[in-house]
Amino acid sequence: MSDRMRSVAVITGLAALTITGVWTGACRDEPRVTPIGTVAEPREPPPPVEWSQQGCTAVGCHAGVEAIRPPGSGMLAALRERGSAFGDPDGCVVCHGGDPAATDPSLAHQGAPAGLEAEQGPEGFYPDPASPWINERTCGQCHAELVRAQWNSLMMTEAGKIQGTTWSFGAPAGDSYEHRWANYPTENPEDDNARQGTAAYREYMAKKSAAHPNIFVQAHEGVPDAPAWDELSTVVEDPQRSVFTYIRAECQRCHLGVKGRPKRGDFRGMGCGACHLPYGNEGLYEGGDATISASEPGRPLVHTIQGTRDAWVRVHETDYTGVPVETCTTCHNRGKRIGVSYQGLMEAAWASPYTEGGGGQLGLHSKHYVAMEQDVHYQRGMLCQDCHTSGDVHGDGFIAAANLAAIEIECTDCHGTPGAYPWELPLGWGDEDGRGALSEGSKGPARGVAHELPEYLRRGWAAPGQDGWVLTARGNPMPEIERVGDRVLVHTAGGADLWLEPLKRKVEQGTLSPEARVAMVHAGKHIETMECYACHAGWAPQCYGCHVKVSYAGGARSFDWVAAGRAHQQSPEHRKDRGEQGYQTFMPGEVTEMRSFMRWEDPPLGVNGEGRVSPLVPGCQVSVTVVGEDGQEVVRNQIFRTPAHTEGAGAQGQLGIDMSPIQPHTIGKARSCESCHGSAKAMGYGIGFTRPWDTAKVVELATADGTVLSRNARAQIEAVQGLVSDWSAVVDEQGQQLQTVGHHFDGSGPLSDEQRRAMDRSNVCVACHEQIPSGSLAVSALHHMAAVSGRLPTSNAEHRSLLRSILLTSAWAQMGAGALLMLGVLGGVRWWRRRRRSA
Repeated sequence: MSDRMRSVAVITGLAALTITGVWTGACRDEPRVTPIGTVAEPREPPPPVEWSQQGCTAVGCHAGVEAIRPPGSGMLAALRERGSAFGDPDGCVVCHGGDPAATDPSLAHQGAPAGLEAEQGPEGFYPDPASPWINERTCGQCHAELVRAQWNSLMMTEAGKIQGTTWSFGAPAGDSYEHRWANYPTENPEDDNARQGTAAYREYMAKKSAAHPNIFVQAHEGVPDAPAWDELSTVVEDPQRSVFTYIRAECQRCHLGVKGRPKRGDFRGMGCGACHLPYGNEGLYEGGDATISASEPGRPLVHTIQGTRDAWVRVHETDYTGVPVETCTTCHNRGKRIGVSYQGLMEAAWASPYTEGGGGQLGLHSKHYVAMEQDVHYQRGMLCQDCHTSGDVHGDGFIAAANLAAIEIECTDCHGTPGAYPWELPLGWGDEDGRGALSEGSKGPARGVAHELPEYLRRGWAAPGQDGWVLTARGNPMPEIERVGDRVLVHTAGGADLWLEPLKRKVEQGTLSPEARVAMVHAGKHIETMECYACHAGWAPQCYGCHVKVSYAGGARSFDWVAAGRAHQQSPEHRKDRGEQGYQTFMPGEVTEMRSFMRWEDPPLGVNGEGRVSPLVPGCQVSVTVVGEDGQEVVRNQIFRTPAHTEGAGAQGQLGIDMSPIQPHTIGKARSCESCHGSAKAMGYGIGFTRPWDTAKVVELATADGTVLSRNARAQIEAVQGLVSDWSAVVDEQGQQLQTVGHHFDGSGPLSDEQRRAMDRSNVCVACHEQIPSGSLAVSALHHMAAVSGRLPTSNAEHRSLLRSILLTSAWAQMGAGALLMLGVLGGVRWWRRRRRSA
């Protein structure tokens, strides 16, 4: 953030505290914390708001508009009290500015009431007060710390996405793992204590940042411009520069600095409004304000802020609280696709089944979907915010340039482990700094629970905290999750109170299933070295092969989303715009994308930046085709390479296609043992059903020996240069790495040789069945007796019972034989001694 912007934010915050004596703390909703040992208060939606019908809500103006917060909330009360001082008893001018005394809309929507000019700035009226380009003067009056944090949040910088895309194009970015660029230049605060969170959290993050200086960087530069009209000849010389056209046209349209693509399912706000304003898929207003068009897309569903458990929103006759998952999926439907996956939606190649009138499925986020199993948390009514913390979403004010770096929660924060309750685990459990650090994660004192909440967390709803608030792996309390004895009580933003039995309690009570006991207790190394979701992710979208074409031919052009954001930032006339409609921020080049194939079942496994075994999905697996302005190919189906001696490669570098470690957000019943221990795909060897991609495939009339007969024959499937295996193969059976695995953390990678050897249990059936039915005399005799008596196992359960019987019989037999041998030795020694004495 610039010095000027910091100064304005500070001045704004001070002004907000001094204008009225009752203003301090009143703009927020005070936490409704009941005494320890009691239960949360009953949930009843508030009555409809009653407007003064003066100023903005006068008849003929915005008389039917919905309240920004419901009656009884501290925020609405404070807005009304402050607005009354400026002739607006409903408080609209506090956020929107304008002149409430004017009867002409053209005059009402300009200027600011006397006394508010210092906060509202020269523009005076803000159609979208949540826009990041002006929200220091609006939202920042009460939430200055969050407004400051937004500039370094991953949702604004998108540094990880930029680094990943430039990585796959081989574009230089300093050191190969350096997260150098963001949508806008920004830097960390000078004071380390400015990091938002507890003292324990700040101390922990200082160590985390030191361990990964390429991700927790001190500053970001702005992402470079795409080639301009007079620079297109440079693309011929350096086709890697086309990455900036690709990034700006496709990848960066979801950041908080712009309102984004106005298409079905993508309508949202900008800045704070991206999450806190409800938008329907069609982007149409359905509230009661007659002055707002109900047919013009790009409007919120209603004029009410959504947020925490006590922030009620009314749409027609329905009252709800929390931020719906669909709000998050307006952005989280691309890349890792975690938003739609959480809802059980998987991209489909076809628009089936037919709709009324013979049409196809409606496009959503410009895609079609098939319904898959929903995440179990989604099925229980949990919203994204019920797991993800304020720091996860808003940021903590400091740069964290990748998802794994920014997220502070782990599954064990609520579920614990079979040997420890969540509060018995040390800070950092599950959030280690690489393969060698796993053993360190089990050390340290128990983290305990929190008995106090930081001020910034007290601004929203908080649970009673009966035996304390549960802590994240990094040391911040989760105000909606509390310890109650040996259980965890989750108060969801949507209104449910969910009891959770930690794993240790289940072990103590004997309620774990046999499969769970085997996986987590008997094979304890799973818990020590794997992410929980390595087993519990039921499926993951796997989009193999991203074929990107950037064409500069024939004057082709695309909308530049980064330039659009910078137009808001740098042009006073665009600072308060509520979108980018009509902007002329076009750049040369048109981008199209295709894929090779898609999968969803049992994703392969690798190692993430924490050193833990994690599911992998295709990240930026880009095969690049560039067409110059003259229509001639510059490159076709080219995979660029990483710098020399990176990612398990030699001097030529590794293929710049990436398998990305992921939390798929499809949690459910654990995958079977065989799906990992008997699967070549899980071990990273690939699906194995395709032929190599580095040669063109001709399908034509041909002889039996493959000689093509027609001189007009053409390639059916073009070659992809350098791809000697399949897109899904991470390593070969000799352990040679075939593509990159996670381009953010240098500790991520494929499963090691040792891990794959320990994991491989393929063809173990042969160990028994090469002796059955007649491999030896004993086996033959037993098999014959079992066949005659009708006791040959035919079902899975019967096989398991037989193997268990064989295991126990063998174990007891060997124990018995050992005991008999020991008795024989002791008896022999005793006999020998007696004989010597008698001699």
